[in-house]
Amino acid sequence: MKEIEPNRSAASWLAELAKGRYGEYALSVLTALLGVACSLAPYFIIIRLITALANGTAELSRCLTLCAWMAGFWVLRYALHSVSTSLSHHATFHVLANTRTRLLDKLATLPLGTVLDRSSGSYKNIIVERVDSIETTLAHLLPEMTANIVGALAVLVLLFIEDWRMGLSMLIVVPLGIICFMSMFSGYNEKFQRTVTATKALNDTAVEYISGIEVIKAFGQSKTSYAKFVSAAKEGADCFIDWMRGSLFGQVAGMAILPSTLLGILPVGCLLYMHDTLSAETFLAVIVLSFGVMQPLITAFSYTDDIAQVKTIVGEVAEVLSDEDMQRPTTAEKLPADNAIQLKDVRFAYHDKEVLHGINLHIAPGTVNALVGPSGSGKSTIARLIASLWDVKDGAIELGGVDIRTLPLAECTRRIAYVSQDNYLFDLSVMDNIRMGKKGATNEEVIDAAKKSGCHEFIMGLENGYQTICGASGGHLSGGERQRISIARAMLKDAPIVILDEATSYTDPENEAVIQSALAKLVRGKTLLVIAHRLSTIADADQIIVVNHGKIEATGTQAELLASCPLYQTMWEAHISVKDDGEVA
Repeated sequence: MKEIEPNRSAASWLAELAKGRYGEYALSVLTALLGVACSLAPYFIIIRLITALANGTAELSRCLTLCAWMAGFWVLRYALHSVSTSLSHHATFHVLANTRTRLLDKLATLPLGTVLDRSSGSYKNIIVERVDSIETTLAHLLPEMTANIVGALAVLVLLFIEDWRMGLSMLIVVPLGIICFMSMFSGYNEKFQRTVTATKALNDTAVEYISGIEVIKAFGQSKTSYAKFVSAAKEGADCFIDWMRGSLFGQVAGMAILPSTLLGILPVGCLLYMHDTLSAETFLAVIVLSFGVMQPLITAFSYTDDIAQVKTIVGEVAEVLSDEDMQRPTTAEKLPADNAIQLKDVRFAYHDKEVLHGINLHIAPGTVNALVGPSGSGKSTIARLIASLWDVKDGAIELGGVDIRTLPLAECTRRIAYVSQDNYLFDLSVMDNIRMGKKGATNEEVIDAAKKSGCHEFIMGLENGYQTICGASGGHLSGGERQRISIARAMLKDAPIVILDEATSYTDPENEAVIQSALAKLVRGKTLLVIAHRLSTIADADQIIVVNHGKIEATGTQAELLASCPLYQTMWEAHISVKDDGEVA
């Protein structure tokens, strides 16, 4: 797993994510510093109180006044801490929201292949959990750790000014405590990385288990699938225990040793006092102030675990933000003359394995064209390249005589409506799902598109009509209903080029008839490219393109291919055979 861009540190990425909120963070650190100063003030008051008592100059009114000042500083400390925390959290939650927006915007600009390289569970983990983890760094570690370290160093300087020998005596145990804290970093990143990887695997397994629960139940595979989940959970637990075991000793030892400054102060102070080179008042002042130094340091070092995790946490977010976008200009130097599509020696590879080998193809504007071929031959890849879901590796795809890589992505998507076999619907109302085809479309336009696609009647039969929520992935609707809504969305877009990627592959005959009727209305007068597994639906196409092993084997009309293309003849015969068997059955 890539941790972070080699030339950028985690700190620089955090600074970029927090851009625009620097003022709030600076104010948060300042109020945190004032809060730490207020928490240290009572120690100086205690010194004055002890000195007055030792000298016999203490008066009741003076003691009560000093106690009141102490209480006031403690109250002020917590008030300033609350203000600091509120400021840092206000800024941080805006940063988290902006970071999630950036991640989602980034996904929209990435090639489809790059997006599919990660699982949905991995994206969920990054966008939700990893971004949430940044909150600790920005909202707590930044103001609180900074303020406590500065406060501790300030008191230490005062101690050295008071008596440099006692200042040195206090530092006897500090290096040992810091060494203990630093020891927890040995192998920390590697162990934390393994924990992160195991957590991702657990997320993916859980998503797979839940998504496939219908198949698991139907085929009695619950034990096998559950065993896989249990194995992933055990691996995650083992990695987590190994990670915690490796860092726990150093953290506990450091937390125990750092407060033990009296181990150095008492022997040295007693020795100096016995030789009359240290006054009792100074000795007592050093003892009291030692607590004022150590408490802020302990608070600061309590964040060492978070510091160690920052690189990995920010690295995962940065990895997505650093992925290479589809290289498209923001403005077009030349717009397409028409809606003709030309593929010139197009080559494409998945993970360095070439799947399209020198595709040459011309699709005339206003014609019906069909891609056919065996499963895995490259049909969907060609369709997705034309739809700009990927960019070609070699060769070119031209739209109206213009290379689509020189067109803004928005211009390509405006001209092309892509209806896939997945029929994905969002957990929104039917109205909003259709409206996604045209931003700002009126309700009347949405309903008109629904009527043309043959889904108005079934929508009106739903519990809340057009305001019915479709459910996650359109789960509240049948496959045919989802497909018809997807077609209504494409109709509303009214693009001059329509690509149908096996649009009726999962529908029953009754729904297919309705969908075919809707598709006929959708593509009227447009350039159509369709991938169909039922050859009878494309028998009247102007051009049928036979694809095999990533190459175009033949092009022509139905009659021409039946006369000259053995592969198409075999496919047609198989289709007729299945159709006849179905009729007999």
